[in-house]
Amino acid sequence: MALYGAIESGGHKFVCLIAEDKDTILEKKVFLTKKPKETILEVVNFFRQFGNLQSLGIASFGPIDLNQNSQNYGVLTTTPKTLWQGIDLRKEINSRLRIPVYIDTDVNSAALAEHLWGSANDVSNLVYITVGTGIGAGIICNDKLIKGFSHTEFGHIRIPHDLKEDSFLGVCIFHGNCLEGLASAPAINKRCELEEGRIPPPEHQVWSLVAKYLSFAVNNLIFTTAPEKIILGGGVMKNKKLITLIRQNVYDLLNSYVEYDPIKFDLENYIVHPKLGDEAGVLGALAIAMGLNFEINQ
Repeated sequence: MALYGAIESGGHKFVCLIAEDKDTILEKKVFLTKKPKETILEVVNFFRQFGNLQSLGIASFGPIDLNQNSQNYGVLTTTPKTLWQGIDLRKEINSRLRIPVYIDTDVNSAALAEHLWGSANDVSNLVYITVGTGIGAGIICNDKLIKGFSHTEFGHIRIPHDLKEDSFLGVCIFHGNCLEGLASAPAINKRCELEEGRIPPPEHQVWSLVAKYLSFAVNNLIFTTAPEKIILGGGVMKNKKLITLIRQNVYDLLNSYVEYDPIKFDLENYIVHPKLGDEAGVLGALAIAMGLNFEINQ
């Protein structure tokens, strides 16, 4: 029986799976993200229980060097999680388990899983946006993930920011008021003077501002990549009213310019939540391990 390993690595936790396939998950374990050495040891020891692992996929927070010709392939680069900067997560696990290990970003992996098994299994062009501790986008065009010298960094795009309307300067340590700096969970927490992990109630006025900024981002993606479906996931999107605000704002921003029936007549099925929910990232890692993304395994 062939088994595959999957890891979704995040700033707060590592989610690990052992599975035969997407529908046959044998074991799942969650580890808190600690210092790199300690976390990696716990993860490796979990997978060592299973002697017939064929391969392992990692859906990782970033940024990561994904250029397979680079000497730093698989290395975490300018992540704000400073203890993890310079860590070669793929190599660290590969050298200990001695099986093929493949890596991509968490948001690319989530996009892949939703394309294979979720909300976007009926289209060839889609975008998965995660809005949580950070903001990122996985873009699939003609059934292939978009990559250049590395993965996209959509969370750091510039969007209109009227300082008279919103004097908040943003929280991004690199760019201040980029999209992530204005609309991520840490930005919401700081605006509302809340502790990490807490979010304001659905009726709080901050949500209209967050919806506005995310709508600018969605609008830009529609114009630049023409996706057949847009999926909005991550912890911030668990406010169920937010997606309704975004749909309406996007409709207004486009101003009838785009001639695409799902946008004109069926926005509720065009801008959607992930069907796989919080499992999209780790299931994407499983898909990578199973060789369901040719680009990663070539």
